[in-house]
Amino acid sequence: MTRNGPDDTTRSGTSDVDVIEGLLAYAQTRSSRWSGAALKRVSEAVARSRALDARAPGTHTILLARSLLAKAKLLLKRDRAAEALPLAQEAVSLTRPAGGAPLVVALSCLATTLESLHRYSEAAATLAEADRIVPPDEP
Repeated sequence: MTRNGPDDTTRSGTSDVDVIEGLLAYAQTRSSRWSGAALKRVSEAVARSRALDARAPGTHTILLARSLLAKAKLLLKRDRAAEALPLAQEAVSLTRPAGGAPLVVALSCLATTLESLHRYSEAAATLAEADRIVPPDEP
């Protein structure tokens, strides 16, 4: 389905996951530094992801982490690294049990956030941790 606006995600019959995916996609298309619409949509995606994960714990944790990272990245574009930090940290804690690519993405965002806050040694340690994660098809 082609997304023409934020209301497209709230049509009847749309699953909760599809709504969240739509909000994230719409926010990404509007993610210029000054777009208030993008931040509003990604905040809604985070709220909906939290509610979905609360209803079925562990089932949609990665979607929640993706929503948190989308919001953190948007805040970083707006030079609001201090607000992005807890979101990136939460995403790392959510993806740590699963490991793999989601954890690498979360660690990378956390490292970028830490660099924006001039916490370079912590950022380097975070990137080093991401580098130690072995891809699933490698021994």
